[in-house]
Amino acid sequence: MPDRSGTASVVGPFAALVLSMISLCVGTSFAKTLFGVAGPAGMTALRIGLSALLLIAVQRPWRWRLDAGQARVVIGYGVVLACMNLSFYAALARLPLGVAIAIEFLGPLGVAVAYSRSRFDLVWVALAAAGIVALVLPGASGHPVDPVGVGFALTAALFWALYIIVGKRATARVPERQIVCLGLCTASLIAVPAGIAQAGAALLDAHVLLAGFVVAIFCSALPYSLEMFAMKRMPNQVFGIVVSLEPAIGAAAAFAILGERLGGLQWIGMGCVVAATIGSVLSRPRTDPPEAMPA
Repeated sequence: MPDRSGTASVVGPFAALVLSMISLCVGTSFAKTLFGVAGPAGMTALRIGLSALLLIAVQRPWRWRLDAGQARVVIGYGVVLACMNLSFYAALARLPLGVAIAIEFLGPLGVAVAYSRSRFDLVWVALAAAGIVALVLPGASGHPVDPVGVGFALTAALFWALYIIVGKRATARVPERQIVCLGLCTASLIAVPAGIAQAGAALLDAHVLLAGFVVAIFCSALPYSLEMFAMKRMPNQVFGIVVSLEPAIGAAAAFAILGERLGGLQWIGMGCVVAATIGSVLSRPRTDPPEAMPA
């Protein structure tokens, strides 16, 4: 008889990781439909703020005690988390979802290359650079690519790289569940005022608040729970390769929900970024931990 337990141990984590990316991309596409009402900063505020409230209700963080060093790393993590999400949603308001995600992937790719000793590092950098050029060339999708949107996506990539670095330092000093909860609380102190400044009273609209809860669940609570399940049961390299498919999943979700279409050259560019990410993952030492998706 076939070893069903062995098959389940492989398929289960893979399915969980794919579902986490689908949840994240679907939730992000849904959030984009509300940019006209709440704006990108407003939706970022709702996503981060409501996610923080949900975790506070479940985990009751007032019971925890941190020393000064732990508090500093948690604050740093939260600041980076807020800036990464604000810049990504600002890019999303100006770019197709798949393009924004692909450009943002330069962040973890840069970290992987910086810590790798592979002789192919320059190949991955060149391949990713070619992919980004193909993504942003005028006329690649039949309409001009917003340079401001590209700038915001590159900023999000920078903060994703910092998120990986700061997050690894934080996990060495603070339990993981505390980092996520307290980091989101810290991020809320930046994201919520920014959202209020952009959207004002629109954030208190019952329809917008309900949509914010949906976004918080689909973009934070559900995908990161599934991701943690997969991360503990999947080899690092396999995890990194599967995650690199997120730009394509994002493009498919955006097409289904938003009607966003990519041109042939943009699909080629996205393929280059995905290939560069896979290549960098395969060239890493096997002891390297996988990088989580951006929050």
